[in-house]
Amino acid sequence: MTHNLRADTITIRGHHDDEIEAYLATPTDVDQVGSIVVIHHLPGYDEGTKEIARKFSANGYAALVPNLYSREAPGASSDDAAAAVRATGGVSDDQLIGDVAGAISYLQSLNISNGRVASIGFCSGGRQSLLAGCLLALDGVIDCYGAFVAVDPPTEHPLSLKITNVLGRVNGLSAPLLGLFGAEDTYPSPEQNQALADALTEAGKEFSFHTYDNAGHAFFAVDRPSYRVEAANEGWREIFGFLRQRVA
Repeated sequence: MTHNLRADTITIRGHHDDEIEAYLATPTDVDQVGSIVVIHHLPGYDEGTKEIARKFSANGYAALVPNLYSREAPGASSDDAAAAVRATGGVSDDQLIGDVAGAISYLQSLNISNGRVASIGFCSGGRQSLLAGCLLALDGVIDCYGAFVAVDPPTEHPLSLKITNVLGRVNGLSAPLLGLFGAEDTYPSPEQNQALADALTEAGKEFSFHTYDNAGHAFFAVDRPSYRVEAANEGWREIFGFLRQRVA
């Protein structure tokens, strides 16, 4: 079923109670829904991510995309904002957690909320979704090819990212994890994903990983050459099946 929806640019309270921009998409023909925080990729708070939020809403979920770059480049284009943030090493983990916590609170305050919230992220957002699940109370966590989950960024990485791997945090994972990966990706590589699986197994956490042949990084991105229609379609089936179990 495809739902009617409304989408708006709003303001929410994030880390340190800062006001940050966010994009909210909600179905308008339902009484109660589950919700999902959509964490944008390193290229930023862009049209592709907003389209993903609308896709969730059309499928019966309230979806909120916090603009993680709102402070550094208010009002800038997604490309310019991403460049400004990359120049400083990316968003800190503390700021990310504060912003996602604010997004969760906002979603739970909606009059159509059933109280259950999941997170999803793509690329850098995949790592951040998993990190949020380790440090915040969520009902489901989805990691779409999150880089630097099982390994630290290499010293020669051009962005000098100020982050470390997440393996030491997985004991705190608050909800089942769905991981969607490309077999041809290098960050994360299949070996890195196995290291994450091993850490989750040792910690006794519930997870389900799916790796797609003939797909690399960013295979969900319909506007990029990396898009792989078969992997993306199967991935969306896994995502919506997972959400039906966890937050619907």
